[in-house]
Amino acid sequence: MKIKSVGIENISYPVKIRQKNGGHQDTVAAIDLQASVPKSYRETCVSTFIKILNKYQDDLSVTIFPDLIQEVKQELNAASARMEMTFPYFIEKTAPVSGTKSLMEYRCRFTCGLGDDDDLVLSVWVPVTTLCPCSKEISAYGAHNQRAEVNLNIRYSKFIWMEDLISMIESTASCEVFALLKRPDEKFVTEQAYQNPMFVEDVVRKVAEKALSNPDITWFSAGVESFESIHKHSAYAYIDSDEIR
Repeated sequence: MKIKSVGIENISYPVKIRQKNGGHQDTVAAIDLQASVPKSYRETCVSTFIKILNKYQDDLSVTIFPDLIQEVKQELNAASARMEMTFPYFIEKTAPVSGTKSLMEYRCRFTCGLGDDDDLVLSVWVPVTTLCPCSKEISAYGAHNQRAEVNLNIRYSKFIWMEDLISMIESTASCEVFALLKRPDEKFVTEQAYQNPMFVEDVVRKVAEKALSNPDITWFSAGVESFESIHKHSAYAYIDSDEIR
């Protein structure tokens, strides 16, 4: 019986991720790694995966992923290999009025395949605030707002930093989200969201416009989920660049 691929799933692994400022950030990634290998190699595939992860763990970026996957292919004589690495990434943010600094967590993912499905995708999940335009329009005072999450996946022709993608996404919503705010900051973000009402459809369109205007992004998909404050369900919108170009 022919087995299509073998590998490891959801292994937690300490890695260092390259930062835009030139440093490295320690984090722990959840890694999936598969390869289509000849029968004679299957007993050694797991040890090979771990050995190669050990080699690259101190300096990882999405640009290094193809080298890592190529080495897996060569070591195992594999026709194809694929790796997915999901990890929390922290960025220091400054509150808009008080200047209070705090670390904001973002979920990120590198996905790379070589062989049968050559691919390299960078994904980020970014929390934002949305405020309902309808609620603002029909209410004598106030409007309901909620936390939302934007998921952007891109292919690119030139390297793009995660920090830049995250900043781009945060600029498309009613307001950014911060890990720590003082009273003056709360007033600022509440009023900013009120002055900038957005449906999930509005946010996903703005994300698409920003991505389309970046010549280094060759493909993208974006989804926005709003965790509604006055409904039990979420609101959701999705767009794929293949359907709009």
